[in-house]
Amino acid sequence: MSKVRIERLDPDSPVLVEACTTLLANAFADPLRYGLERLHRHLLDRDPVFYHQFFIATAAGQVIGVGGVKAADWASDTHILHLSAVAPERRGQGIGRALIAARIDWVESSFPRGRILVSTSRPRRYRDLGFTEIRASRIGGRQLMVKRFKAG
Repeated sequence: MSKVRIERLDPDSPVLVEACTTLLANAFADPLRYGLERLHRHLLDRDPVFYHQFFIATAAGQVIGVGGVKAADWASDTHILHLSAVAPERRGQGIGRALIAARIDWVESSFPRGRILVSTSRPRRYRDLGFTEIRASRIGGRQLMVKRFKAG
């Protein structure tokens, strides 16, 4: 097994952007909501205020995981973890957790305070990382969770 690297996605790399777009489209398999064009736009977004930042997991030169974090456009100091996927053959190896940790670390080191939101079907994974459940927010098998942070 080759070593897995987690790094920020370079949106100037058409090869990486295309690999991430394909991985996400295949993971979500919902072309109306997560079509190739929409995903591609998210990966390339460079809005300085309402940012989208993506992290990728690579091994042997291949993209095997991707996860995004974005600014909420409706609340200052709020960041949302979104669009996470790991290649099916690489699941269960800690890659998803590493992508979550990279995004949380980036947000907490880039902003002085705030909160991070995530909608998840795996609340225990996020509880272990300091998130708490938002009461009465479970919809369609997914739980809304929040982590508050402040620079030390």
